[in-house]
Amino acid sequence: MSAKQKMTGLNGAEASAFATRQVDPDVVAAYPITPQTIIVERYSEYVADGLVSSEFVAVESEHSAMSACVGASAAGARAFTATAANGLALMWEILYIAAGLRLPIIMAVANRSLGGPINIHNDHSDAMGARDTGWIQIFCENSQEVYDTSVEAWRIAEHPDIQIPVMINFDGFTISHTMENVYILEDADVKKFVGKRNYMMTEGHKGEGEYRLNPDCPMTIGPLDLQDFYFEHKVQQMVAMNESINVIKKIDKEFEKITGRKYEYVYPYKMEDAEVAIIGMGSMMGTIREVVDELRAEGVKAGMIKLRLFRPFPTEQILKAINNVSVLGVIEKAYSIGGPGAPLYMEVKTALYDAKEKPLIADYITGLGGKDTSPMMIRDIFAKLLKVKEKGTVTDIVSYIGVSE
Repeated sequence: MSAKQKMTGLNGAEASAFATRQVDPDVVAAYPITPQTIIVERYSEYVADGLVSSEFVAVESEHSAMSACVGASAAGARAFTATAANGLALMWEILYIAAGLRLPIIMAVANRSLGGPINIHNDHSDAMGARDTGWIQIFCENSQEVYDTSVEAWRIAEHPDIQIPVMINFDGFTISHTMENVYILEDADVKKFVGKRNYMMTEGHKGEGEYRLNPDCPMTIGPLDLQDFYFEHKVQQMVAMNESINVIKKIDKEFEKITGRKYEYVYPYKMEDAEVAIIGMGSMMGTIREVVDELRAEGVKAGMIKLRLFRPFPTEQILKAINNVSVLGVIEKAYSIGGPGAPLYMEVKTALYDAKEKPLIADYITGLGGKDTSPMMIRDIFAKLLKVKEKGTVTDIVSYIGVSE
């Protein structure tokens, strides 16, 4: 039975802040950076108005914000922060520490290009740079997904078998500053769904206890970890990350029961008989979906695959979604200077490597620094994919779409 919901107008940043208010974490530590600032501005208003019991820590940098979250989470508190671009880069050291210490911190990232040159608009270079830090990474297409994911994330991160921080990604300005209709739950239903924080059980100095700093059950968190155990602890992280894909599926099912909204890791669209298709993430997937519909009306067997989950990478689900498509284009707002392609392309191509039957694949980099990816550009990509199908070979492995000549 679905819970009571009401529709309201929220942009993506407000949706993130509103859902977090409903959870009411113990500590919110943040530093403002465009286009994330709305999130922490709204949350500071909730604190000032007495709508939450959270301790709001206005720190002097993003490095300090994540450090404060690490300390709070290690002490047993629920901790939240938000950032973007250069702010995420300034957290780099502490991102690894948060994940390595298995602390279920939640962070919203309004994806933005990294300078220089200085640019404040959207692409995915910030999140892609953080893809190996050990955080679960979920990408949202719209404000509704931002709201829903901001509720689900706590259950995912705090699952006793997982205990991994979660990064909620959504396109800066395109989603963060654009108002949309969002269905929101009642506060009580959110609190019931999220529940109380779960802890791993571990051996402390006085026997077994919850994995948190507690004077009654003293333990050390974050000690020197040399050759004897470092490798083993990293393997434990990787095992938990791989297992999280099953946990996310279960939590998505529970969330569907109360909201009626169904979430998957991978969304195939008109892939049953598709001959050419595009795979990608984020807000531009809505534009691609419209173009697919237009091409279908013109007799072109086009399809689309939207990824919601990037870490852990849903290899099996992607292989299933690809089906028998002949040519696959990877579209992404990121780059890997000096690499054979951009990050998503390399991940998808690796996932396909051992498949007995696989499509021809090409990489299309677009939208860097917030440059618009128009329907005509998407049509151009599909035209290129049709030429690849006709020739039976990929001549341009990496193409830059929308670059001024």
